[in-house]
Amino acid sequence: MRHITVAATQMACGPDAAGNILRAEKLVREAAGKGAKIILIQELFETPYFCQDEIHAFFSLAKPLAQNAAVLHFAAVAKELGVVLPISVFERAGQNFFNTVVILDADGSNLGYYRKTHIPDGPGYSEKFYFSPGDTGFKVWDTAYARIGVGICWDQWFPETSRAMALMGAELLLFPTAIGSEPLAPGLDSSGHWQRTMQGQAAANVMPLIAANRVGTEAGHRGTSMTFYGSSFIADHTGAKVAEAGRSEETVLTATFDLDAIAELRGYWGTFRDRRPEMYGPLMTLDGKQRHLAA
Repeated sequence: MRHITVAATQMACGPDAAGNILRAEKLVREAAGKGAKIILIQELFETPYFCQDEIHAFFSLAKPLAQNAAVLHFAAVAKELGVVLPISVFERAGQNFFNTVVILDADGSNLGYYRKTHIPDGPGYSEKFYFSPGDTGFKVWDTAYARIGVGICWDQWFPETSRAMALMGAELLLFPTAIGSEPLAPGLDSSGHWQRTMQGQAAANVMPLIAANRVGTEAGHRGTSMTFYGSSFIADHTGAKVAEAGRSEETVLTATFDLDAIAELRGYWGTFRDRRPEMYGPLMTLDGKQRHLAA
């Protein structure tokens, strides 16, 4: 048996980046105190969600990974507490910008990074203005406690993300997130849809999934605002929610899984044995039409 306790944190973010880092650290310490060894913090937690508006000045928030304050800070925290921390940051790389997560192992070492593959663009979520599509491909990491796969927010709406990481040997799926109200559709509440999308991926891959979202209302810079609906959760390998946060409180969620028992069930269930990759050609196109190119 290989039991592992995981955690998701949930908090509001203010304009003080150092204060946000310390607030996140407080929750990480609380999670570690509850026995969590892999702890997920929400997407882009250093600042308010600046992607509400297209403002050139916000590019100054991006830093090279080696200079990012959150990465440097939490490397020491990870080593002190013996925990694994995926850290979501706004990355500058040369002349380009990415929405990136850095994986810090339990000894504080940097295992590498993943750049967000799917970049949304719509009212309140103008991420294509700031981020280039990620060029790393999907990735998994052998941490001190488990092999994890990490996607970022909009990635979670594409089941190919979870399936790719599962095929690469992930044992846990993690998604740091920033999602809430829709500026042009104030009556739309996507929280249930958001959760069920990921619950289905946990079930289809027979693999636990951890999702961390932010809370609070954040004013935009052009007369709009967004309210993030929290609802962070942890799903087990059948897709059932085993821990769930409310819509507004700062909190820590934990759950414990036997990864060996889940792996045995995953093999028994046969969803990977019975895959037919040669039949999935339409997935390699944008319009679903298979094309046969002449030699």
